[in-house]
Amino acid sequence: MKLAFAGKGGVGKTSITSWMADWMARSGQNVWMIDADTALSLGQASGLDSNDLPEPVSSRNDLVRERIHEEGFLNLNPEVGDLPEELAVELPLHEEPFPGVEPGKKRLLVMGGLSNAGGGCACDANALLKALLAHIVMDSDDCVLVDLEAGVEHLGRGTAMHVDGLVVVSEPSMRSFQTASEVGRMAAELGLDNQVLVINRYLGGEPPELEHLPDRRFTMPQLSGLVERQMSDGNVLNLPESVEIDAIMEKIVNSLK
Repeated sequence: MKLAFAGKGGVGKTSITSWMADWMARSGQNVWMIDADTALSLGQASGLDSNDLPEPVSSRNDLVRERIHEEGFLNLNPEVGDLPEELAVELPLHEEPFPGVEPGKKRLLVMGGLSNAGGGCACDANALLKALLAHIVMDSDDCVLVDLEAGVEHLGRGTAMHVDGLVVVSEPSMRSFQTASEVGRMAAELGLDNQVLVINRYLGGEPPELEHLPDRRFTMPQLSGLVERQMSDGNVLNLPESVEIDAIMEKIVNSLK
């Protein structure tokens, strides 16, 4: 499957992306994890030391010059087929694979942001990121999980057509649900109608009646094991609640199939 994860900042979509990737790999699937959020926290959430994180693609000026600039013009359709294997890092599984299953690989590719803090135009780096994301989503036979920022603009209309589903993550607050509704609306405009809503840190109650909130909904309870760990460790895997997390990930995938 190829899934995108979106929601307001801080709602836990990176944690859910990490849990989903580990569940898929332990189920026997090869998984590409694409960190397209400027927070760049998917690797640490998956147990990777900060010193071992791959360099964001957007900061690779050498690649931008090599693939995008051609005789003074911008090549908006660069060759990127070799880059995923070259730039990604493999992540270890943090729990045993499911019985009788040959585990798959988890590989992380960090896209980086497009703020271009050094000045000038970011359109060249943007072209490389869009081409790379489109290549992985459209051409890979493996599972692909894309951790997005609040919007879904990174996908683009063509790429969105090749994503199997969107996981919209919200915490139980009005502002977060409003952002989730807006994400649902934008995704639908891109043709991505296969959506689920995951309410993270759920403590009870019904979400507000907002027009574009996905109808299929799942709840993730407040996890005491995560609360105890998160002040000292960014890794969200191998928690005491892992069995419960696995069950929710399986339900989400089955709903999106």
